[in-house]
Formats: sequence, structure tokens, C-alpha cells
Amino acid sequence: MKKTITTLVAAGAVGSAAVLGGAYFGLVNVGADDPHFPAVHAFLAMARDRSIEVRARDIAVPDLKDEALIRTGAGNYNAMCIGCHLAPGVDKTELSQALYPAPPNLTRTGVGNDPAAAFWTIKHGIKATGMPAWGKSMGDQYIWGIVAFLDQLPQMNAEQYQALVATSGGHQHGGGESEMHNHEGQHGGNEPDHHSKAASTGHHGGHDAGDADSDHHSKPGVKAHTHKDGKEHTHGS
Repeated sequence: MKKTITTLVAAGAVGSAAVLGGAYFGLVNVGADDPHFPAVHAFLAMARDRSIEVRARDIAVPDLKDEALIRTGAGNYNAMCIGCHLAPGVDKTELSQALYPAPPNLTRTGVGNDPAAAFWTIKHGIKATGMPAWGKSMGDQYIWGIVAFLDQLPQMNAEQYQALVATSGGHQHGGGESEMHNHEGQHGGNEPDHHSKAASTGHHGGHDAGDADSDHHSKPGVKAHTHKDGKEHTHGS
């Protein structure tokens, strides 16, 4: 018996040393384009699922059929989530194709029959997956809005989705809202967001005549005048 225990301890020590050595010498490829071995992936998925289940078991779920709650969730989901988790009519994005582990397509899974787990995941995020802890900037009532919306999402088509988003009031969650969250127009093979284009043209596009004039007048000692040929000339004073 002692010999068996000694052998197991020695084998464990050798195995641990091999793992640590491989990590130290860079043998582990941490690239997101190099998937885990199936056994490693299965272990991490099990650890993730059990961790969420244990922590979400005592969360009280509100009425997810509340129309106001669903509508608010639609606006926040559209602004913050479709880049990774897609939407009806949006079958892929740059982020959804590039992240590993691949984010779930919530248009198919919704809350997965466990709204408490969905709430916990949105609020606290998941380490090393790209899933943020939105609870750092979003109040619980807004997180529940997203959960309520997700409960309806798998039954929606693209037209129903857009109609609900249009009546939602857009991105709102009690502070910290930013245009950085808006992933519309980032998805390949889908209609780009015309609002983003307009904003880009207005603030980052090419210079117009007004820009040229303001540029000349903003430089001290530089004067500009227009000749009869219609060409503008500048010279120092």
C-alpha cells in the first residue's frame, strides 16, 4: 500500500513538473486561433458551468414577461452585445469569428432555460473568454432587461427584432453609456449602420472648403486670397 502511494505521489510530482516546465518554456500556445485539446476544453467548460450554477442558484428571477423590461433590454442588447452574440439577420461579425472560445449565438440559445445563470454571467463576466463583467457599469434592473429580452430573442425574426429595438430608447443603463459599445455595422455580409457612416463623414471625413479656410486662418502670419482664376493662394505676412 505504501509503495502504491509513493508511486502515485512520485507520478503526480513528475506530471506537475512537466506541466510547469512546458508552460515556463513557452510550449503552451495561448493564441486564440489554436483551440484547446478536447480534454482541456471539456474540463474548462465543466468548471465554468458548475461555477455559474453554484453562484446563481439563490438568485430571485423577476417577471421576464414585463414588456417595459424587454424593451429596455432590446436597446442595450443591440448596442452592447450583437458584436459577439449576433442578432436576427446578423449571422457573423468580426468579433464572433475571432474570439475563442467562440461566444454563443444567443439568437438560438436565449437564456438557455436558466435566467438566473444568464443574469450572473452578464453581471460578473467570465475570465479569459472576452465576456465582460457588465455589472461594473450597469444596474441590476438593466441586466434583468437584457435577460428578459434574451428570453424572447429566439422567437424573433429580423423585422421583429428591428421594430423592438426602434421603440427601446437605445443604449441606456444608468451611467457610463458610450458609443464605444455600439457594434452595429461591424458584421460582415450585413447592412452597415448608416448612422455610423454619417458620423464618420461628419467628424473624420475629408476636408471641405470650410475646413481649408479655418486651417489658413488658424495659422498666425498666414494670409489667403483668391485670384481671378478661382485658385486660392497663401503667403506669409
